[in-house]
Amino acid sequence: MQPLKKYASVNLSNVDKLTKENEKSVKLCNYTDVYKNWAITKDLENSFMNASANEKEIAKFSLHKGQVAITKDSETKDDIGISTYIADNFDNVILGYHCALISPNLEKLDGQYLNLLLRTPYAQKYFENYAGGSGQRYTLPVDVIEEFSVNLPSIKTQKIIGTFFSNIDRKISINSKISTELESLAKTIYDYWFLQFEFPNEEGKPYRSSGGKMVWSEELKREVPEGWNVAKLGNLISFNRGISYNSNSIEGSGVPMINLASFKPDSTYNAEGIKTYSGEYSKEKILCPYHLVMCNTQQTDIDPEKDIVGKSFLIPDIFNGEIVFTHHVTKIDVSEPELKYYLNSLFNTTFFHKYIAGYASGTSIVGLDFTGIVEYRTEIPDHDVLVRYASLVHILEMKKSFIIKENMELAALRDFLLPLLMNRQVTFKDEKECPA
Repeated sequence: MQPLKKYASVNLSNVDKLTKENEKSVKLCNYTDVYKNWAITKDLENSFMNASANEKEIAKFSLHKGQVAITKDSETKDDIGISTYIADNFDNVILGYHCALISPNLEKLDGQYLNLLLRTPYAQKYFENYAGGSGQRYTLPVDVIEEFSVNLPSIKTQKIIGTFFSNIDRKISINSKISTELESLAKTIYDYWFLQFEFPNEEGKPYRSSGGKMVWSEELKREVPEGWNVAKLGNLISFNRGISYNSNSIEGSGVPMINLASFKPDSTYNAEGIKTYSGEYSKEKILCPYHLVMCNTQQTDIDPEKDIVGKSFLIPDIFNGEIVFTHHVTKIDVSEPELKYYLNSLFNTTFFHKYIAGYASGTSIVGLDFTGIVEYRTEIPDHDVLVRYASLVHILEMKKSFIIKENMELAALRDFLLPLLMNRQVTFKDEKECPA
């Protein structure tokens, strides 16, 4: 075992998010980018924030293929030392504050392999034990990172192992992009059909632009397609709040439980946020695929990027048995099955979320008053349009469920094999021919 500093240099970034005069404009790969991604690739570049840096910072923290970045500061110990592999060369991207950039000697240490080492339980335990600070903030000093012990096989073996796991991550990444595109497609269909009223008419042509009749709704103070109803949502839906639980009932084995961590700010399901519940529950607290659920709680000091109160999603079809939900989640039952697809899209529009946020209140914890939903009046498409929309969205939801399940299986395979390969308990067939 040798310290990491024997095979790589480590630099702690001090580049902040500000744009300053007399500095060069750059793209900033920041803490969140490092934390969320197994690898930093070219297709992420447009999502990086704009900032500025001086020549010395650019020279020291520019991203190049083969490097590894890790998080070095956080409010909790388990969020430091999270690594990502720099998979491409970048012309104008540098690493931001709260992160460290590790540049391996690529003749001795492969960056993809180092990324794997840093993601092992051994590495995470090491960083937790040696993190500085307490209470509100923890940090990794440069010498702690440099002294991390590594035991390296041949560079050829490193590349075989690193490439294998990178291929798994690449497949997960491609799947995630497809899922995002499916989300975008569903939103586009909703906007086109129900905001522009260009749903297909009987001839398959866009309704409004093909002369479809619009009538004035005095309740809504706007025009709606002829034949559509205007209704108060309270007359069409009912609410079922989930299970109140204690910490003992979510430790160990049990049934999957949808909870706050299951919601992403973009109104999609977070597979990594699932809990298990071992307590008692009634059949009213059981969820089935494509049931509509909404988050009813969040902390008041939450980052705007993590705003989830009032967000909803349809339960993905990824579970083999029963699933339940916590009291922080509300199941919304509808008067007709097709309506839930339309309502889920409505709930996750920007204008509805701004509206419902006005019904969330509290001190340290925000709770959602469902009066805002009960009293909300909106146009309801006729049955034929609802059925056609539900059919389209259901197909997209099934595709998303398949992707979520495949990604979960790939991640489980990766997490199972990683420690075995790092400990040399298993090897690749070609690896046996590599010199030790």
